[in-house]
Amino acid sequence: MPEKTVQEVVAFVREQFEKGRAAYNRQNFDYAIDIFNAVLKLEPALFEARTALRATQFQRVKAGKGFFKKMLGKASASPGLAKAQMLIHRNPHEAIYAAEQVLNNDPNNVTAHRILAEAAIEADLPKTAVFSLEIAIKQNPTDRKLILQTASAYSNAGQIAKAETLYTEALKSSPNDPALQQMLKDLSARRTMAEGGYDSLQSGGGSYRNLLRDQDLAVSIEQEGRSVNSLETSRKLVAENLVKFAAEPDNMKLARTISDLYLSQKDYAKALEYLQKIKDSEMGGDPSLDKKMTGILLLKIDEKLAGLDVSDMDFEEARRGLIQARLELEIQAAKLLVERYPSELQYRFDLGEILFKAGKISEAIQEFQKAQSNPHRRVATLNYLGQCFSKRGMYDVAARTFQKALDDKIIFDDEKKDLIYHLGMAQEAMGMKADSIESFKQIYEVDIGFRDVAARVDAYYADQVQ
Repeated sequence: MPEKTVQEVVAFVREQFEKGRAAYNRQNFDYAIDIFNAVLKLEPALFEARTALRATQFQRVKAGKGFFKKMLGKASASPGLAKAQMLIHRNPHEAIYAAEQVLNNDPNNVTAHRILAEAAIEADLPKTAVFSLEIAIKQNPTDRKLILQTASAYSNAGQIAKAETLYTEALKSSPNDPALQQMLKDLSARRTMAEGGYDSLQSGGGSYRNLLRDQDLAVSIEQEGRSVNSLETSRKLVAENLVKFAAEPDNMKLARTISDLYLSQKDYAKALEYLQKIKDSEMGGDPSLDKKMTGILLLKIDEKLAGLDVSDMDFEEARRGLIQARLELEIQAAKLLVERYPSELQYRFDLGEILFKAGKISEAIQEFQKAQSNPHRRVATLNYLGQCFSKRGMYDVAARTFQKALDDKIIFDDEKKDLIYHLGMAQEAMGMKADSIESFKQIYEVDIGFRDVAARVDAYYADQVQ
C-alpha cells in the first residue's frame, strides 16, 4: 500500500491535515505550509497532504508573498538540494522532506522535483514521483532526460498508457530518435505482456494455472490499495501478509503494511512489534519510524483518557496522571530525535514547543534559541521565545523579540496578529499603556473578533470619555 488516503491515517494526522486545509482556505499560506510539512513528516505516504502542500506553495508565490522568500530560497537551495541528493538511497523520506523545503519557496524548482521523484520511487511512493515529475516537465517539456524519467515513473505507477503518450509526444519533436522509438515499442510490448500475464510464461517462471491463481492475488492486492473498511477485511489482509512475510522476512515494506493493518484494528502492541522489526533492520534509521511509534503510544494513552469514568472518585487523579505521562512521552521522543539528529533544526523547534507547553521554560528557551537559525521557522521560533521571556517576567526582552519577528512578517495573517497581541501584552506589563493600546488597535482595525482586543480597545475609549 504505497500512498495512503486521509481515511487510512491515524486520527491525529487527519486532524492536523484538516487544520492545514482550514489555514489554506483563510489564505494563511505560511501556516498551512508549516502544517502540511509537519503532517508529511509524520505520514510521508499521505498523498492528499502532498498535493495540498504543493497547491499552497504555488498560491503563496502567486499571491506575491513568496517573492522575496523565493529569491532567498534560490540563493540557499543548493545546500538543501545537495543534502537531499545524498539522502535519496540512504534515507529517501528525509530526502523528500529536504526537497520540500526548497519547494516551499520555489515550487517550480525542477532539480528539487527531480530529486523528490527519485526519492519517492526509492520509498515506494509512485504517485508522489509522478506528481513531481509532471510539474517539472511543464517547465522543461523538451528535456529528453526528464521525459524518460517521467515515462519511467508513469510505468512504475502502472500508468502505462500515459507513458506511451509521453513517448509518442516526444517522437513528434524527434521523429528519427531510434532510442525513443525502441522505448515506445518496448513499453507497448510490456503492456501487452502484463495485461495477458504472459511475461512469466515466456521466462519459464509461471504456468497457465499460475495465471488463474494470480487472479485471486490481484483481488487481494486491490483490496490492500483501498481503505480498510471492515475489521473482517483487515484481519484477512493481515493473515495474507503474514504468510508473505514468513516467506520474505527481510521485506520491510510488508512489515510496514502489516503494522498499518494492525493499527487499523487498534492492536497497538502488534503495530509496534512490526515497526520495531523495521527499526531493527537496515532501514531503521528513518526518523519517521520513531515519530510513528510515538504516535501509537500516544494513541494508547488517549484511549485510556477517553475510557476514564467521570463518576469514579479517582477520576481527576487518574486523568492528571495520564496527561502527565503523555507529556513526558512527547518530551522523551522529541529529545531522542534531537540527540540523533542534532543539526536538524526542525526537531529543535518541536522539542522547544513541547517543553513550552509543559512549562519547562528555561529548557524551551535553549531549544528555541538554537532553532531560530531555521529560516522556515524563524518567525514562529521568535514568537515562542518572546512568550518564554514574558513568562520569566523579562518583558523588555520579550518586546524586542516580538518586534524582531514582526520585522520579518509582511502579510497581516493570524500569526502576525498573534505576535502583535503578545507585544501589546508585554508593553502593558511594562506600564507602556499607550504603546500597548496602539498594538491592540492594529489588530482591532482588521479583526475585531481576535481574542479580547475589542474589549481592551473599547475599555480604553470608554475611559477617555470619562
